Amino acid sequence: MPRGYRPQLIQSAFVHFIGSRLTPFWSLNVPKLRLLARVMLSEELVALQFETNRAFKQQVFDVQGWNGGQHIDISVPIDGIYHQRSYSLVGLPQQPLWWNNEVNEHHLKKQQRQTITIAIKPQGVVSHYLAEQAPIGTIFDSGIPSGDFTLAQASLLALSTKQPPLLFIASGSGITPMLGLIKQALQAERAVTLLHYNRMPILMTYWDDLAKKYPAFNYYLINTDDPNTYLANTRHLSTQSLLALDLPLADTQIFACGSQTFLTELYRVAAEIVQPSCSLLDDSLLNGSLSTDSHSLRDNIVIERFGSALPEMNKEGKDKLEDTDPQTIYLRSRQRQFMTSSTLLLGAEQASLRLPYGCRQGICQMCRCNKVSGIVKNSQTGRISGDGYESIQTCINVPMTDVVLDI
Repeated sequence: MPRGYRPQLIQSAFVHFIGSRLTPFWSLNVPKLRLLARVMLSEELVALQFETNRAFKQQVFDVQGWNGGQHIDISVPIDGIYHQRSYSLVGLPQQPLWWNNEVNEHHLKKQQRQTITIAIKPQGVVSHYLAEQAPIGTIFDSGIPSGDFTLAQASLLALSTKQPPLLFIASGSGITPMLGLIKQALQAERAVTLLHYNRMPILMTYWDDLAKKYPAFNYYLINTDDPNTYLANTRHLSTQSLLALDLPLADTQIFACGSQTFLTELYRVAAEIVQPSCSLLDDSLLNGSLSTDSHSLRDNIVIERFGSALPEMNKEGKDKLEDTDPQTIYLRSRQRQFMTSSTLLLGAEQASLRLPYGCRQGICQMCRCNKVSGIVKNSQTGRISGDGYESIQTCINVPMTDVVLDI
C-alpha cells in the first residue's frame, strides 16, 4: 500500500474548540490558569495563586518546572478586549510557599505540583483587575514560564571558575522575580546579598527567616522615607552605598530589577566604579605576568525587564530619545490619519483609533504591523529604521518623519 499524506479525520483545532466549549478549563495544548486565591504580601503587593490545567502540567511540570526569576505571560479579557501581561513567578516548583508553613506538608507538595503563584502590584488596568476585581474561579489563557533572568546568567558572566558572590538590587515591586531566584541561589550554596529600595520595607519576615537558615545571606531593606535605614547616609542608590556593602564588586554578579529610572541610575553608578578584577589578576600571576586591566561593574549586571532592552544613555543618564515634532501617520487600509510625537500605538489611541496590542512593552509582538514608508525610532534601543517597507511594533516605535502603515 503506498505511503504518503494521510489527512486527519478530526483536526486537533476542532477537538480543542469543542472541548473548550464543553469544559472551558480543558484544552488539548493551550496552557490555562484558574484563579484560586489572593494573599496580601504587603500593603502594595498581592500574590495570586492559580490552578493549572492538564496542558500546562504536561508542558511545564512534567518537563522541568521553571527557574527562579522567570515570568509567565497571561492573557486577561477585560470588557471584551484581551490584554497580555508578563508577571514574575513566586517560589520554586515543588516547593511550598512560605506563608503556608502551618499546613500539612504532604498537601502542600501536592498543591505545588498543580498550582503557580505570581505577585503583582495593583496598578494599571490589568493588574488592578487581577488583584481586586477578577472573581475567584476565573480562567485565563497563559504561556509557559520563560525568561533568562536566572542563575545561569551568573555562570555566563563569571570571570573565573570560582562561584562569584551574588548581589540582588531591586526597587519597589522589582523584588518579585527575586523571591524564587534568591532562594534558589541560597539552596545552591551561593553567597547572596540583597539591596531593596522601597517606600516601606516588605517581606521582612521572609528575609529574616532566610537569613537565619542561610548564614551566607545578607539583606538591606532601604525605606526611602526612613533615614535610619539608609545605606551610606543616602536614600538613593549611589556609588557610596554600593561600596558600603563591602563586597568584592569586581567579581560580584549583579541581578537588578526595577523602574527604568532606577536601572538607568544603577548603570550610571556602576560606570563610576572601575576596579582591577581579582580573577583577571590571579590568571595573570599564574601566567607569570602582571595584568593592569581594569573592570567596569556595568559588565556584571543582569537586568530583568521581561526581555526589554535597556535604552542607550547619555552622560547625564537620560534616554537618548529626544523629543520629536508631531508627525502625520497614515493608515492605508482604513483611509485614516492622525498626528503624534509619541509612540504610534499611543498616538492612534489618543486619536480614538484602536490598533492591536498586547503587552505594550515590545515583548509579545501582538502590535506588529508593516510600515510602508517613513522613518521610526525604537524607543527602547534607539535604533532608527530605514525609509522603506519593513515590519515594526507600534507600541515602542516613535515616528521621525511622516509614516504610512499597512493597517
